Amino acid sequence: MIAHEVNFDGLVGPSHHYAGLSKGNIASEKNAMAVANPKAAALQGLEKMISLHRSGFKQGVLAPHLRPNIDILRRLGFSGDDRSVIAKAWKSAPDIVSKCYSASPMWTANAATVSPAADTADGRTHFTAANLCRMFHRSYESDFTEKLLATMFSDEQHFAHHSALPSGHYFGDEGAANHTRFAQDHGAPGVEFFVYGEKAFDNQAAKPSKYPARQSLEASQAIARLHGLKEQQVVFAQQNPEVIDAGVFHNDVIAVGTTNLHFYHQHAFLDSKRVNAELADKFADDSFYALEVKDEDVTVAEAVSTYLFNTQLLDISDENSANKFVLIAPSECEDHPRVKRYLDQVLASDAPIEEVRYFNLRESMKNGGGPACLRLRVVLNDPQLESISPRVLITEELYQDLVAWVEKHYRDQLSFEDLRDPQLIDELQAAAVSLEHILKMPNLYSL
Repeated sequence: MIAHEVNFDGLVGPSHHYAGLSKGNIASEKNAMAVANPKAAALQGLEKMISLHRSGFKQGVLAPHLRPNIDILRRLGFSGDDRSVIAKAWKSAPDIVSKCYSASPMWTANAATVSPAADTADGRTHFTAANLCRMFHRSYESDFTEKLLATMFSDEQHFAHHSALPSGHYFGDEGAANHTRFAQDHGAPGVEFFVYGEKAFDNQAAKPSKYPARQSLEASQAIARLHGLKEQQVVFAQQNPEVIDAGVFHNDVIAVGTTNLHFYHQHAFLDSKRVNAELADKFADDSFYALEVKDEDVTVAEAVSTYLFNTQLLDISDENSANKFVLIAPSECEDHPRVKRYLDQVLASDAPIEEVRYFNLRESMKNGGGPACLRLRVVLNDPQLESISPRVLITEELYQDLVAWVEKHYRDQLSFEDLRDPQLIDELQAAAVSLEHILKMPNLYSL
């Protein structure tokens, strides 16, 4: 059956700010306490969405989560109405307030792991919301993520939803940022590639020493079971602990892939040669293409600073041609002489990447997320696409409505100190009510 890879990009929320919340994410830590521009961030993301839609790709949008998370603050002992809760919490724990204002759900690669119908035992597309338990500011996202995905993909004939795995680092799960799917085409049965940072139950196994490993093997194995994947369809591989300590907090900071192309750095995995041999074997077709970037061409540090691999690979092949791809990259790659030179060399070679498109996503990049972080890939066949009832597939009309919404509701400056402003709560709630109407998702935020 014909299927499409639909990219559902996270709509950057109006509480987007820089507070250095993510340990191990070098850009996030580097830009802590800078003044953010939520309006620019959202408009940059929307520009990428409409550009891909206009190029013929299927493009969707995921709503931001409501902020601040007052319920969490109440559970931590701060009482009163919403404004009183923020005032009391700010007085004694401003860092916690910041975490409860986090707009990190914009990076929807962490929202869930998705296995398409062609891969699963029951022929439905399966979603497992990520527990994100290694970082407090993300650890409370899964409940709303489950609600949002179940609202968007509600037809039980086509979709199955699983709750987040148990919390705690033993089953640490950060979603599709550590998951890639390879297949001859999007509608064909595929090989699902799970990358983990540690074997959580094995104290003798290799682990990073400086930064936390956010994905465990045990979590990846559990998701494969929940989704009904067969052993022949799955490859598990461990990240190189040294690159985690160098700032590669997710696999999508050091590797990216789709259909038959795996684009990765030579130091991405503990045993890259074995990993790609297993992928090629289970792909069962000699068209599998592993494009390795050597350290002499682009170092790990350069890959991290430019997000060369936190890019989107979009398949632009047709029935009359071999697989070929366009790479969606942040403008940081174009601005970096060595990375730009490497990409120019790839375009001049016989590699299947035929075009690179650069996008300005600086507001997201400064907080540690590039093009790949902003999107959740969901492979959908035509009946599944038709079953999506909310207004979440990008059109020219929806794009214009969302731009107008951002222009009306977003600030163009937001600092750490601004989070104490009681007016901000009212602004964010008004924005949420308006967005429910635009997306035709009544009571999404239950305000």
